[in-house]
Amino acid sequence: MVTALLVDDDRDLARLLREYLGPHEVTLVHVEDGQAGLDALAGGDAFDVVLLDVMLPGMDGFEVCRRIRASHEIPVVMLTARGDDADRIVGLELGADDYVPKPFNPRELLARVRAVLRRAKPASLAKTEAERIVVGPIAIDVAARTVSRAGVEVTLTSYEFRILVELAKRAGDTVTREDLAALLREQGKPRVAPAGKQVEANTYDPSVDRSLDVHVSRLRQKLEDDPKEPRFIKTVRGVGYVLARPS
Repeated sequence: MVTALLVDDDRDLARLLREYLGPHEVTLVHVEDGQAGLDALAGGDAFDVVLLDVMLPGMDGFEVCRRIRASHEIPVVMLTARGDDADRIVGLELGADDYVPKPFNPRELLARVRAVLRRAKPASLAKTEAERIVVGPIAIDVAARTVSRAGVEVTLTSYEFRILVELAKRAGDTVTREDLAALLREQGKPRVAPAGKQVEANTYDPSVDRSLDVHVSRLRQKLEDDPKEPRFIKTVRGVGYVLARPS
């Protein structure tokens, strides 16, 4: 059973989602403004994911997301009626794990929620739960999902954590953009082309590609002394990224 916190002032949407998600083992708790959402998270209730509207009364969703990320690692899926790419990028830069434009099909939202929850504790990491990866001053405890640099803990989103683990597991080797982008979308399920033919799940998606750049940029801001001149996460132009081993 999954418990989702919906922060949205649209009561009709909340009713629709509660009716749809309930039979799919998702319990929905609804609050109508950002402060109420923050209070619910601070109150100790166990939530698995936050569904956060951008256009909220008073404190907007971007500010709520920023405050959530300052003290919580819970996955955040942002919802908005504004389809502007700039809004999507801002949400990702603030630490959102996914972004769903309104109006949306509840079935799609459920799929997105399940995907972010899988990323929060992916099966690929379950095999290495006892693993501790150290690359120079960067230490990753896979089981505890914690990262530190020179002994100081660094808070990462689930996307950022997955990207860093993938780079660290192959430290010193270039990880392609395609491999990293695959971490940012649901894997293993082929999509269907309009003509009825299957296409590969890793078909190029410009929005996923842009999201990857955002997440790598945020990782550098958190791990590098100078993100503009990175010592750890280096770009291999036209290919991908490499986590440099200490020389």
